[in-house]
Amino acid sequence: MPAILLDGRATAARYLAEVKEEAVRFEEDYGRKASLAVVLVGDDQASQVYVRRIIRGFTDAGLAAEAVALPADIDGAAVIDRIGALNADRGVDGILLQLPLPKGLPTEAIVSAIDPDKDVDGVTPTQAGRLLLGQPALVPNTPAGGMALLQAYDIPISGAEAVVVGRSAIVGKPMALLLLAANATVTLCHTRTRDLGAVTRRADILCVAAGRAGLIDGSMIKPGAVVLDFGVNSTDAGLVGDVDAASAREVAGYLTPVPGGTGPMTNVMLMRNTLAAARAHRRSPR
Repeated sequence: MPAILLDGRATAARYLAEVKEEAVRFEEDYGRKASLAVVLVGDDQASQVYVRRIIRGFTDAGLAAEAVALPADIDGAAVIDRIGALNADRGVDGILLQLPLPKGLPTEAIVSAIDPDKDVDGVTPTQAGRLLLGQPALVPNTPAGGMALLQAYDIPISGAEAVVVGRSAIVGKPMALLLLAANATVTLCHTRTRDLGAVTRRADILCVAAGRAGLIDGSMIKPGAVVLDFGVNSTDAGLVGDVDAASAREVAGYLTPVPGGTGPMTNVMLMRNTLAAARAHRRSPR
């Protein structure tokens, strides 16, 4: 029997309904909308399209969002100064830095300049450390969306063997930590793992975020496994994931499609984080 597709669009729509209700309550309580600033450095067209999509989605949900566009030839100190101004702006609840930055800019220093309490993508060392230590944190949106999908389909996590392929700071590593916190037994591997298929075939829950089209095929999947494909790769055939969907569909029990799987969950998790940050700001003196 072909795998059941985990419908990210339908699941995101349910979460979005909750976000819209919370956005109304926040505006009623505080007289303004919860607000996000998206910092976009340079003129990468794909990034510009993505940022416009975020702003449109926030507006439709009853939230505020603005793009802070900076030129590609700006220096690192100027970017940090602009982020500092957003940190100090009481009308800004969340800051999202669009990555990757143009070459030559000190990404680590710029990311670290974001106020951790406004870091709605969980990329600062403070938020990453909180997640590692099991403390309340603003969790990176993409893995948070993956966990929400598992929960929406009542997929058991506690006691499951989970394998995460990919070690990025914004998907692979936090996904492994979230699964571990949910009592899965977790293996974190990557494209240089020896005999990768031998590792992935052990997984009850297989999460793939390596950025390589078709890296995982059906022969590398345990029959009946749950497969979350976080990959988004542009090819001549269109957008494809890191999992070869045709062969995976014949083996897996559950599979996220690309597009329409984990992707739609990311932006709604960003909205949830922005509202959480906004509420926290209003509770604490600044």
